[in-house]
Amino acid sequence: MSMTSYTDKGPKPEVGNYSGYDHVVMWVGNAKQAATYYIARLGFESVAYRGLENGHRETVSHVVRKNKITLVLQSALNPGNREMGEHLVQHGDGVRDIAFSVDDAAGIYHRAVSRGAKSVRAPWQEQDEHGHVVMATVQTYGDTHHTFVQRSAYKGIFLPGFLPLNGAQDPLVRLLPDTKVDFIDHIVGNQPDNEMVPICEWYQNCLGWHRFWSVDDKQMSTEFSALRSIGIPPPPPPPPPGWFHDFPLSLTHFPLLLFSSSPLLLFSSPPPLLLPLPVLSGH
Repeated sequence: MSMTSYTDKGPKPEVGNYSGYDHVVMWVGNAKQAATYYIARLGFESVAYRGLENGHRETVSHVVRKNKITLVLQSALNPGNREMGEHLVQHGDGVRDIAFSVDDAAGIYHRAVSRGAKSVRAPWQEQDEHGHVVMATVQTYGDTHHTFVQRSAYKGIFLPGFLPLNGAQDPLVRLLPDTKVDFIDHIVGNQPDNEMVPICEWYQNCLGWHRFWSVDDKQMSTEFSALRSIGIPPPPPPPPPGWFHDFPLSLTHFPLLLFSSSPLLLFSSPPPLLLPLPVLSGH
């Protein structure tokens, strides 16, 4: 397959750095059942829980993790939750929030909003005995959100307000072979025909991301179908001490394929629904 690669890695970030996917929130019809599927079929483990037992009466959240992948499966506890209900009617079980680990959640949020991003929730702080986390959320395409998570001062299992589930593992995890699933390689955001480029420009303008590679219908097509895609990663963070090579160029490639320390969004058109799809990688 031929593609177009971009040598311009974009300007250095004005504020804040991304270090990878923090977690992905999925709105599902039955959070416990969905968590069980990821545990039994893909080898995830339960790591945290939030619901009625610790004071949350509107939604229940089951957090499952496999190596560098953290998924939060959420369901409504009351039948009148119109927002979650309409999301499920339109999309079925699907991604609601793609959260990124960053070193300055407030700075990245304020920059994005100043560039035209729609605010979902201004920066806020949550804390418990393990420290504190700063978060902020903006809306991107369709019904999808991005939460910026700054957790450098937090040592807990996931986030404040979640109960750790250490030791409460499904016995199937010990009996079944390891699936070798390691990290989220990239996330595909399907867009309607002719609406892909404006979404990519949103990431470039609001978040300071840049084009990594692209293909169009002249490069990828069959007699009956065709695809247009653009890869968008964030700016690379500063090089670690002792790194003497062309770090920005290397970082654009290495974390996406090997280290999973920097996220990539891949936009494609045409799609059936405006819903992101995580793509998992293993070894």
